[in-house]
Amino acid sequence: MALVPVAEALERLLEGAQPTGSESVALMDAADRVLAEPVVALRTQPPFNASAMDGYATRAADVASVPARLSVIGMAPAGQGFAGTVEQGQAVRIFTGAPLPEGADTIVIQENVRDLGGGGVEVIAPTVEGRHIRRLGLDFSTGDVLLEKGRLLDPAALSLAASANHPRVSVVKRPLVAIIATGDELLPPGSNLGPDQIISSNAYGVAAVAQSVGARALDLGIAPDRKEAIAVLVKRAVGAGADVIVTLGGASVGDHDLVHDVLTGEGMTLDFWKIAMRPGKPLMFGRLGDIRCIGLPGNPVASLVCSQLFLKPLLARLGGRFYRPDLRQARLGAAMPANDIRQDYVRAVVKEDAGVLVATPFGIQDSSMLKMLADANGLIVREPFAPAAAAGAACSVQMLR
Repeated sequence: MALVPVAEALERLLEGAQPTGSESVALMDAADRVLAEPVVALRTQPPFNASAMDGYATRAADVASVPARLSVIGMAPAGQGFAGTVEQGQAVRIFTGAPLPEGADTIVIQENVRDLGGGGVEVIAPTVEGRHIRRLGLDFSTGDVLLEKGRLLDPAALSLAASANHPRVSVVKRPLVAIIATGDELLPPGSNLGPDQIISSNAYGVAAVAQSVGARALDLGIAPDRKEAIAVLVKRAVGAGADVIVTLGGASVGDHDLVHDVLTGEGMTLDFWKIAMRPGKPLMFGRLGDIRCIGLPGNPVASLVCSQLFLKPLLARLGGRFYRPDLRQARLGAAMPANDIRQDYVRAVVKEDAGVLVATPFGIQDSSMLKMLADANGLIVREPFAPAAAAGAACSVQMLR
């Protein structure tokens, strides 16, 4: 099977991907969720003409020139309006959020009033009509569309939905990705390793990539290199309602790379196997009914780079989220040799120097070296057959953090 270019592989992987359905959730549980339906105002805000400040509600005609004396005829705290009417020469002590009394058309802030005692006050600064009043419906009115479908529910959006009297909202279901590691040599963190064993680490990074775009991750553990053992976990992923199954390792061409045979045996239609990139050449993709299956390489760096390039945009689309990789232009901090047939993603440290981003590649790019990936904050993207480039040459960088 010929190597598939990266852009084509991503296009094929994303083809037909749509949000996975919707569900109603309590507003307190809706942070960072994506709206499946618009939020329409169920009330008007403010529901009345309200005071925006602590002070005195009165008639602008009575305080157009100062000093002006007023008789205080009552009080209007927030949540309890004044029942009477403000007449000429009168005022009502009012607090922020309280309804504007009948007859009043302005608010004199308390800093501009002197208490004369005996129910009288003196206004020492003129105030015009409408000052410090929040008009009925200033923010929104019943029936207004406040939040569009597809909006990510950030703190302001959540507070707005609450203000519009919505205790619940309809949101896109979070896609579920089931993760299956394979390999006789793998043990979970915290294990006592034998002489031929290593720690299984990839699942944790892949799960974090999934969660970064709002997906749920189901870690199904480690399957030994036996078809029946892998098949058990694949069936478990299907039974759990996974939208995506990710396998780690076992998707290459060796005698113990069994994932392809197991998945096709379960009914998967293979789309592609091997892509023209480094690291990550043995990436596999197929469809098991409505479930998308991604076979990631076993090498840790290749697994995580492929997760960033392919799994992340897929899960974002299934979750109704807008996603665009953070690609930036930079200058090389070191010379790079000519590239071959594969598109390279080179781990690098990206720093700003005199207003210009400088991307310095690590000298070793072995796909087993996780520390280097953890130290890198970007990947220099080199197109197939890119010529040798000197330090200072322009380059494209996909930022990781």
